[in-house]
Amino acid sequence: METRIDRFGSVREDKIKQLKELIEESKYIVFLGGAGVSTESGIPDFRSGAGIYNTESGTKYRPIDIIAHDFFMEHPEDFYDFYKRKLIYPDARPNKAHKALVRLERQGKLKAIITQNIDNLHQEAGSKCVIELHGSVYRNYCMDCGKKFNIEYIASQEGVPHCDKCGGIVRPDIVLYEENLEHENVDNAIKAVKKCDLMIIAGTSLTVYPAATFAQFLKHDRIVIINKSSTYMDLKALLTIHDNVGEVLDKVVPKRVSRKTTASKTGAKKSTSKKTTSKTTTKAAPKTTTKAAQKTTAKAAPKKETAKKPSAKKPAASKAKKDESKS
Repeated sequence: METRIDRFGSVREDKIKQLKELIEESKYIVFLGGAGVSTESGIPDFRSGAGIYNTESGTKYRPIDIIAHDFFMEHPEDFYDFYKRKLIYPDARPNKAHKALVRLERQGKLKAIITQNIDNLHQEAGSKCVIELHGSVYRNYCMDCGKKFNIEYIASQEGVPHCDKCGGIVRPDIVLYEENLEHENVDNAIKAVKKCDLMIIAGTSLTVYPAATFAQFLKHDRIVIINKSSTYMDLKALLTIHDNVGEVLDKVVPKRVSRKTTASKTGAKKSTSKKTTSKTTTKAAPKTTTKAAQKTTAKAAPKKETAKKPSAKKPAASKAKKDESKS
């Protein structure tokens, strides 16, 4: 399975089959995702033809300039005018990609999701192991007193949202250009990458740092790229699929495998337990010396077998650069 495939000659079905096999063989998968993971939920990406950077901002400023720290501090009104129209989508819902990753996590194979997105859709879908490199629009705080606010509060305020406690400006808990990423998030992401036996990179053009460099910490070439456009990692990856992230992941991650596996394991444990009980009863019977005692033993055996039914066990900073984006 370590042999590279012909990335350009293989048909889509062959690549889907190859990815299924890679996932089946792996025990510690890490997923790195960008804006392309959420486009199927109706949230635009940044760099595509219809992306945020290539559409009108609705102001006299460029989108890439608006979502910067200095701009936010100097022009909070223009920032929030753009932010509310272009960066928050409270009605967006998880798509096939988010749901497939939840299934993969529940199977015990997916150990970490490293996301550059700020939309909270992984958590809404049910994923637990999410590392948010760029924060979340669902978390907001007062810059003066630190009081926390939800996305509904931000969306309901006219113009710049102010704290209802001290009157300070409330800002989203996201990483803007010119701001540092949380060191703990970067460290946790790198630790997960170093441990993984398969890294799936999806929905990102790999131009955002430091996320674009995470693959360099791998000690193997078991990398899968799923993205509509090409990336600098395409020729280095073991498998490259130029397609929709949601469509691909939905096909390669079975929807019911975890339940079948759990049922199979539980059934095996019950079967083993019954055999053990039966053997114990058979050995105990010869020790009795009277017919009455033998009858008593025969009647007691089923009770002992019933009492010992096993219970099913439950499955168990770098500096952000000016050319960085939430892709």
